[in-house]
Amino acid sequence: MTILLLLMGVAAGVLAGLFGIGGGVVLVPAMVYGLKFSQKTASGVSLAAMLLPVGALGVYHYFKSGLITTEHLKFSLWIALGMFLGAFFGAKLAVHLPVKTLQKGFSLLLVFAAVRLWLQSSE
Repeated sequence: MTILLLLMGVAAGVLAGLFGIGGGVVLVPAMVYGLKFSQKTASGVSLAAMLLPVGALGVYHYFKSGLITTEHLKFSLWIALGMFLGAFFGAKLAVHLPVKTLQKGFSLLLVFAAVRLWLQSSE
């Protein structure tokens, strides 16, 4: 499980470095579909992974509501490590790619996420 969490973080980090995104677009669907977390738990864990930069108060609310546990907080640390490493490599790649390539890649990512969410909500 630790390797999977780290890889999810790396993927989110690379995409954050490339496109300026990560938590909501990448990590939440990855945890919902890959780890079978509930949408709310995945949102809380994603916030915990981004705790220092943006999520401290949100994580506190999810934790106090019982939607994430100390075990989930441990998951978020592995994801955060992966994001730290992945963002470096994603940014390194992004500065060498043409803007049009980045725009098309980001568009495909959003379409994939939207179609997946749409199909799940119709089940």
